[in-house]
Amino acid sequence: MSRAGRWLAMAMALTATACGAEERQHAVGTLERDRIEVAADSAQPVVAMPVAEGDRVEAGALLLAQDPVLAEAALAAARARRGEAAARLAEAEAGPRPQTVAMAAARLEAARSAERIAAAELARERALVARDFASANRVDVLEGRFDEAVARRREAAAALDELQAGTRQEQIDRARDALAAAEAEVRAADVALARTRITAPVDATVEALPVEVGERPRAGQTVAVLRARGAPFARVYVPESVRTGLAVGDAAEVRADGRDAVLRGRIRWIATEAAFTPYFALTQRDRGRLSYLAEIVVADGEDWPSGIPVQVWFPGADAP
Repeated sequence: MSRAGRWLAMAMALTATACGAEERQHAVGTLERDRIEVAADSAQPVVAMPVAEGDRVEAGALLLAQDPVLAEAALAAARARRGEAAARLAEAEAGPRPQTVAMAAARLEAARSAERIAAAELARERALVARDFASANRVDVLEGRFDEAVARRREAAAALDELQAGTRQEQIDRARDALAAAEAEVRAADVALARTRITAPVDATVEALPVEVGERPRAGQTVAVLRARGAPFARVYVPESVRTGLAVGDAAEVRADGRDAVLRGRIRWIATEAAFTPYFALTQRDRGRLSYLAEIVVADGEDWPSGIPVQVWFPGADAP
C-alpha cells in the first residue's frame, strides 16, 4: 500500500472512532443543588436577622428571630394550667383530708341528735293529743320536722361513707388525663416559642431573604431560601433506549461545558414514568423520543456552579 493510502486508512479509522464516541447515548440537563424554603410558623414581627444573602451558614445557625412575647405568655399560661392539673391529681390520689372526714362525722352526729329531739317532741305531742290536751294539727307539723330530720341524718351518713371510701378511680383517671392534656399544651407552647427563632436545617448558603426586620410575615410564608451545600446533583433527561439498563445506585460520568474534568456520579433517583423530551434536551437523535427524569449525585462537584448545562454518560448502559 502506498504512503498516501496508509494515511487515508488511518484518517478513516480515526473518523470511525470519533463517530462511535459521539454515538454513545447520553443524557443532558443542568447541575442543581437542593433548594430549601424556610417558612415562619407565626405572624409575629421580625426582630433580628443576623445573616445576609450569600452568607454560608451551618446547620442550626440563626437566620432570623420573631417577637417572642406572645409565645412566652402562652407558655406561662400553659405551665400554670399544668400546675393546677397536677395539684388536682395529687388531691384525688391522696383522698379526703382527715379534717374533712372529722367534719362529716360531726355533721352526722348533729343530724342524729336533731332526729332524736324531733322524735321525742313528736311522741310527747301525740300523748297530749291522745288525752285531748293538744290539737292534732300540731302533730302534723312535728311529723314533718321528724321526717326532715331523718332525711338530713341519712344525707350526712352517706356523705361520711363517701369520704371514708376515698376518691373513686374514675375521678383519679380523669385527673390524670387532664394533667396529660396540660403537659401536651406545655410542650406545644414550648415548641411555638422555640420556632420564633428560625434556624438553618442544614449546612447551606443563604440565597434569598424575602423579609426585613420589622415586617410581620404570614404564618407559613417563606422567610429564607437556602441552597444546600455539599455534593450537587445533575437533573437530566435519560433517553428511553438507555433507561431500561439503569437503576438507582448505578454509576455515571458527568461533564460540563467549559470543564475538562469528568466527574463520577451515582443515580439517586430515576422516574418510572416517561415524559416527552423537553426543548432544551432535544438532539437530532433524541428528537421525538421519550425521556425519563433522573437525578445523579455528583462527587467532587462542590465547586461547580448551580444551573450549568451538563452531559451524563452511563457506563455499561449505552444503546447497542
